Amino acid sequence: MYTIKTYNSIAESGLNILRQENFTINNDADQPDGIILRSFNLHNVDIPRSVKAIARAGAGVNNIPVQACSERGIVVFNTPGANANAVKELVLAVLLASSRNLFDGVEWAKTLRGQGDQVPSLVEAGKKEFVGTEIKGKKLGIIGLGAIGALVANDALELDMEVIGFDPFISVDTAWNLSRNVQRAMNIEQIFSACDYITVHVPLTDQTREMFNREAFSQMKPGVRILNFSRGELVNEHDLNEAIEKGIVAKYITDFPNDRILGMKNVIAVPHLGASTKESEENCAIMAAKQLKDYLETGNIKNSVNFANVELPYVGRKRITVIHQNIPNMVGQMTSILAESHLNIADMLNRSKGEWAYTLIDIDNKVNGDVLPSVEARIKEIKGVVAVRSI
Repeated sequence: MYTIKTYNSIAESGLNILRQENFTINNDADQPDGIILRSFNLHNVDIPRSVKAIARAGAGVNNIPVQACSERGIVVFNTPGANANAVKELVLAVLLASSRNLFDGVEWAKTLRGQGDQVPSLVEAGKKEFVGTEIKGKKLGIIGLGAIGALVANDALELDMEVIGFDPFISVDTAWNLSRNVQRAMNIEQIFSACDYITVHVPLTDQTREMFNREAFSQMKPGVRILNFSRGELVNEHDLNEAIEKGIVAKYITDFPNDRILGMKNVIAVPHLGASTKESEENCAIMAAKQLKDYLETGNIKNSVNFANVELPYVGRKRITVIHQNIPNMVGQMTSILAESHLNIADMLNRSKGEWAYTLIDIDNKVNGDVLPSVEARIKEIKGVVAVRSI
């Protein structure tokens, strides 16, 4: 029986996946096997030694101590793509609305309240202040062609925009789903210099932090509109303010308001609504629950942020899972222990991600009940191994 503890409110459609045979949800459990959460901050939580996996119903994992989890052999999952449609729809909505100065116009219209019969004439006289531009035929640059970026690209083409995409790490799955009419930028400078609109869909890393800075803005067309629905830290806000004052950036639309951003002109600050739809929350919960359940029951890993994807069909044989450092001779030491214990390997898979690796071993023959615990104990003693589990 696996015990799951939840933080935050998790959609029932996801929890129902974990309300099945061999699983129980107990939020008072002191020794849960797994945790599922959304934005709850785990950095200040003493995570029990019993926890084998944590599933985040969302994309970002800044609220989870990933490095510490890796060192303890805890697999951390997220749900990339589960909220992609929700974010895509909001990006397209604000792209259209900002181009037509809709937000400013609506706010101005509210100031006419109480003017009685004069309102229609005041509207006709004042609307010229909110003349916008059409997006048809304009160039949209998309930085990052993952799950969200690819959807934005395809739908922007349907709106008759010219779409240019840049992503040096585009996956095969995304490439299959991306329209052939999306033009490929060979470098990010091509996006900066050519596009009327730029939308960014990349994770926050040391390489992407403040990628929108003075140098980047200096390469852009005057009047560019920038949409940031990825992470606020991708933009140097001091340099952004300069670019707005110089007329380089006509509008900056972000899903990550802060006090400084709220004080800038020509900024549209959306209160972090990118994934805030009922459908998105359900999709994330379902995906997180399935990944957590599959890992606990079969040892398979999909969409982990700290370990490589490892998927070996589970056919009911005894299976040993090993989380270890990515260093030489780890697999050799494990197989030697199995051979000395007269256990034949039916199938095995080893994958690494950065400094960590994960090995699945299926045992071919029936295992004496006394043998497997001793094998696990011996594997755990190998220098560099942090977690061993049999299924």
